[in-house]
Amino acid sequence: MRIDIVTIFPQFFDILDLSLLGKARAQGIIDLHVHDLRDAAHDRHRTVDDTPYGGGAGMVMKPEPWGETLDGILTDSPAADGPLIVFPSPAGDVFQQARAHEFAAEEHIVFGCGRYEGIDQRVFDWAASRARVALVSIGDYVLNGGEVAVMAMIEAFGRLIPGVVGNPASLVEESHSDGLLEYPSYTKPATWRGLDVPDVLLSGHHGNVEKWRHEQQLERTRQVRPDLYEAYTSGADAEGSAER
Repeated sequence: MRIDIVTIFPQFFDILDLSLLGKARAQGIIDLHVHDLRDAAHDRHRTVDDTPYGGGAGMVMKPEPWGETLDGILTDSPAADGPLIVFPSPAGDVFQQARAHEFAAEEHIVFGCGRYEGIDQRVFDWAASRARVALVSIGDYVLNGGEVAVMAMIEAFGRLIPGVVGNPASLVEESHSDGLLEYPSYTKPATWRGLDVPDVLLSGHHGNVEKWRHEQQLERTRQVRPDLYEAYTSGADAEGSAER
């Protein structure tokens, strides 16, 4: 997969050289290109923002640096139908595990990291005439810029790309993989500071372990994320009715 990131802080993404994603880059599984938006600003001060039309506080990112940068990326896209261009935005759809799986299946994704009061609306409109565009939110709060949101999304979908995680089975039992939160995990020693590992995990009975883990998933989800629990149980009830 090819990933392009447009930002005014390219050094922020040096962290992608670490851990599993760094190994994936070294192995050629992920082809990452980080573009400094200021390289497309040709005035003395490399200006990428200006005051908003209509007045108001803050500054707005100018359209031309974005247009020039995206022109080069679109021309160089390896995807036959062009890339998916993703802009983090509070006005976008909320990023969830299902969207992470969708992103992992893309051949080429371009991320645009906004700053200040946002990007000139014409950039989104123009980009949508050239490629698929998605506005995506990672939650109902405001960040200083899109970099943290992009990093979170890359962490989420990057590990789903085949070959990135050494043991693919570990992806199956994670939180949100089946609509539930993950069960609690334990390792050696069996007793630590007066706290014991549940007996069932020491029993060697795989059927009982699997049943216990599912029960723990249900109870944890019910307590922590009742919205997910309701969706899961409603889906299970509907499936059971259909089978009958």
